[in-house]
Amino acid sequence: MQSSNQITLKVTGMHCASCSTRLEKVLNQLPQVTARVSIATEIAQVDLSDGSPTLTDIIKAIQGAGFDAHVPRDFAAERQASAALMRREQMHFFIALALTLPLIAEMVLMLFGIHLMFPAWLQFALATPVQFWIGSRFYSGAFSSLRGGGANMDVLVALGTSAAYLFSCAVWLLQIDQPLYFESSATLITLVLMGKLLESRAKGKASSALEALLNLQPKTAQVERDGVIQTLPVAEMQVDDVFQVRAGESVPVDGIVLEGNSTTDESMLTGESVARDKQPGDKVYAATANHSGVLRCRALAVGSHTQLAAIIRLVEQAQGSKAAIQKLADQISAIFVPVVVVIALLTFVAWYLLGHDATTALINAVAVLVIACPCALGLATPTALVVSTGRAAQAGILVKDAAALERAHQLSVLVLDKTGTITAGKPGVSDVLPTSGISPEELLTTAAMLTQSSTHPLSRAIYAHTQTLGIKAQQRAAITELAGQGLSGEVDGAHYLLVSPTYAASQNITLDDAQILGLQQQGKSVMVLSRNTQLLGYLTTQDQIRISSRAAVARLQSMGIRVVMLSGDNAAAAHAIAAQAGIADCIAEVSPQDKASHVQALKKQDEQTVLVGMVGDGINDAPALASADVSFAMRSGSDIAIETADITLMHNDLMSVADAIDLSRATLRKIRQNLFFAFAYNVLGIPLAAAGMLSPVIAGAAMALSSVTVVTNALLLKCWRSATQK
Repeated sequence: MQSSNQITLKVTGMHCASCSTRLEKVLNQLPQVTARVSIATEIAQVDLSDGSPTLTDIIKAIQGAGFDAHVPRDFAAERQASAALMRREQMHFFIALALTLPLIAEMVLMLFGIHLMFPAWLQFALATPVQFWIGSRFYSGAFSSLRGGGANMDVLVALGTSAAYLFSCAVWLLQIDQPLYFESSATLITLVLMGKLLESRAKGKASSALEALLNLQPKTAQVERDGVIQTLPVAEMQVDDVFQVRAGESVPVDGIVLEGNSTTDESMLTGESVARDKQPGDKVYAATANHSGVLRCRALAVGSHTQLAAIIRLVEQAQGSKAAIQKLADQISAIFVPVVVVIALLTFVAWYLLGHDATTALINAVAVLVIACPCALGLATPTALVVSTGRAAQAGILVKDAAALERAHQLSVLVLDKTGTITAGKPGVSDVLPTSGISPEELLTTAAMLTQSSTHPLSRAIYAHTQTLGIKAQQRAAITELAGQGLSGEVDGAHYLLVSPTYAASQNITLDDAQILGLQQQGKSVMVLSRNTQLLGYLTTQDQIRISSRAAVARLQSMGIRVVMLSGDNAAAAHAIAAQAGIADCIAEVSPQDKASHVQALKKQDEQTVLVGMVGDGINDAPALASADVSFAMRSGSDIAIETADITLMHNDLMSVADAIDLSRATLRKIRQNLFFAFAYNVLGIPLAAAGMLSPVIAGAAMALSSVTVVTNALLLKCWRSATQK
């Protein structure tokens, strides 16, 4: 939730998009502060740098703008506070409804020919508490908004209802021969409260995916202390605690299995429903369900350091961020209310000048004020993003930034790294080919000596193979990593190389090109082992493509995306893997430092700029990931790749990339539908109200319905399913 350069604050008192836009403007005017405020989540994300105000100063600035804020509490506390606020809102609504129903009854009875008129004093007595007690929030909100130099929904509601209420008071007290409109002001406030209640319920459902994640972690754990199993709160667990997970229980923290065999459901992490086998040495993760057997584990990560906590942070971060398409709505919301007030004044003047009485002119102006609330416009984008990012997390797709989710639907080219992305990333030794006079054992002993300290995947595969055969390295060489080429080592004055054929040839080592080409055409990576330029032999490794890679590539291509494989491997081996995956475009023998330039080159095609995505998992992929318009990282990849990427795939499967793009397209469709509805509502509603075709009561009902409709439409994204969930 918190970082050294970013604070997250829960904001209260925001009622519409104009509120969030105004607060964002206030915060961004503070020195060295960049802020994003979401009306859907009521969260402000504030980025700080040297010279920024303190947390206390930022909260004071928020309070000065007419709102309040606090550092988010734990989920249970926030939920309790939200429930208490909801109960208070419901109480106010029902009180307003009880006071308003008698006033509405007059109008309803008239439809049946029954003319029952309450005395003016009784109408005044019923409407006044609704106007100034229940409706006090609109006055305080309008005052704060105007004091801050802006105007929000509260200004429209306060102006509209006050005009109807004060006009009725004047008619009653001055004995003017005009109808009373106490019922209009009270009904408008009651309808607005009803709309906000329904909207709050719908917004709560929008964030239910995050709530479901938060509810997954158990509250207690069976922890070994002094040889005795104790039931302790999960919050008290520490790293290296030994704990027990029985069948049917959830894992309390991230850990490693010490004893026992079982299967666990990791669908909350990966989005895949298939249970994972667990045995000693395997990792388990917080909130995953243990199906059978008892597991004895040691804690590796607790509290905010677990995978579950990381997922929740990313989801919250994405839900609080803004997509580019939302800027249009924010810009319109900032000027919308003043424009509506002007239209309402013009409506009043036009009707009066056309010969109508002041009552008719006033009622039509009030209808314009009421129907033009910008709530639907402000909720159109953020509610869709809240639902989609939560739904993505449930499918094992972690979105870091809403803008990335928005851009994903426009991708024309997707660049795939080979090792660990298309393939499983776990190469194994397939051939040991010594030259004449060198035994396989001697070749492998030398290879073990060079690879024992290396962390490169190919080096680890070779060393693991030597250990499996019981071959021990007799000496430890002074190793130099040759980026993208292999290893160089010095032992007792002899110079050893375990490198690619291309590099070996550049060092004047005589190779059998025909033999190497034949091996590479089988999809194998060939490593050359030499001593003082003397060829000792070849070692080949082979990495199998992931089971779903070919189907995922076909799905991406059917979505109109050009798939390109980028690999540092030799051309023959790279093309062999590409062919197995169904990829026609393959760029091989690319050094790590050149991967980013290839991504940049792919952005320029036929004198047009296209959006390019990149999928990778290694440290050497980080520059290319940063260069891409949208970057995806496999969960099994390096920390730096995951940190650089916009989207992390918890299920190490290319099908998740297609799922993310599909969800992006579904999300943008919903956002466009919502924006169209919000714009169409105001474009049609304001002229109808100005033309006298809508009463203030009907306008108020339509305003409430518009916000609820937008949020409900966004909730349909909950029906989206990933490929593994269909």
